[in-house]
Amino acid sequence: MTQTFTLTLSCAQRPGIVHAVSSFLFEQNCDIAEHQQFDDTRSDAFFLRTSFVSAEDVDIERLTAEFGSVAAKFGMTFNFNGTDLPRVIVMVSKMGHCLNDLIFRWRAGNLGAELVAVVSNHEVLRPMAEAAGLPFVHVPVTPATKPQAEARLLELVEEFDADLVVLARYMQVLSDDACRALRGRAINIHHSFLPGFKGAKPYHQAFDRGVKQVGATAHYVTPDLDEGPIIEQEVIRIDHSFDPTRLATVGQDAEALALSRAVRWHCENRVLLHGHRTVVFS
Repeated sequence: MTQTFTLTLSCAQRPGIVHAVSSFLFEQNCDIAEHQQFDDTRSDAFFLRTSFVSAEDVDIERLTAEFGSVAAKFGMTFNFNGTDLPRVIVMVSKMGHCLNDLIFRWRAGNLGAELVAVVSNHEVLRPMAEAAGLPFVHVPVTPATKPQAEARLLELVEEFDADLVVLARYMQVLSDDACRALRGRAINIHHSFLPGFKGAKPYHQAFDRGVKQVGATAHYVTPDLDEGPIIEQEVIRIDHSFDPTRLATVGQDAEALALSRAVRWHCENRVLLHGHRTVVFS
C-alpha cells in the first residue's frame, strides 16, 4: 500500500539543494508527488516542502538519520513527517462557532488533524464537545489561579499527546512562559486583520468607524500579544447596512474560515516559520 510522507526544510540559498533532495529520495525508492519551494531573495533563504510516496515501509527515524549528511552539507533545518494525523487540543471559552466548524471539518475528514480534547475555562460548550464524542476538560481561570490553570493545560498537552493547541476564541491571554512552552505549536484566531480594533466590542468599534471589510487573522501564539507570525487571513466585503450584530455574524464566518485553513495547513506541514513571518505552501 502506497504511503505519503513529507519533507520540509529551510537553509541558506545555494545551488544544488533540489538536486540533493530529489537524488536522496530516488535512492530511497521514493517518488515525489508534490514539490514546492520558495527563494527569499531578500534574506538569501530557501524553503522547501516535498511530498513523496513509497510502496515500501518507510522508517522515519532511519530516513532522518541518513538525510543528516545531506542536511549538514547545506546547513539545513529539516523535518520528515509520517502518515499519522497530528493530535489537536482545542481551547474555547463561551463562543462556539470556531469549535463547531473545526468539529464539522474533522468529522468530514478534511481537517488534516485528529481532534482529541476540548479544554475550556467555562462549561458552556461542554454539550457541543461531548456530542462530538470529545473529552471536555473544564479548567477555571481566575487571576489568582492562572499559573495553576496554565500548568494544568501543559499537563493536558502531555496527557493527550497533543501536537497542536488551537485557541478557538479562548478568551484568556497565555503567559509568556506558556507561549514559549507552546512555541510553534499553538494557533490563535483574532477577530480582525492585525493590527485592528482591540479591546471590548470590536464589531461595535468597526461599525462606529464605518468599515467596509471584516477580517480575521490566524497566527501562531507568541509572548507578544496578537503579534505572532501570521498563517492565514480572511476578509469579507460589507457595506453601510451592516449593524454590529450582522458585523459580528460575518466576522464569525471569517474567523472560522481563517482558523480552519491555518489548522489544516499547519497539520499538513505546509507552514514554515521565517523569523516573524511564515512561508505557507498552500
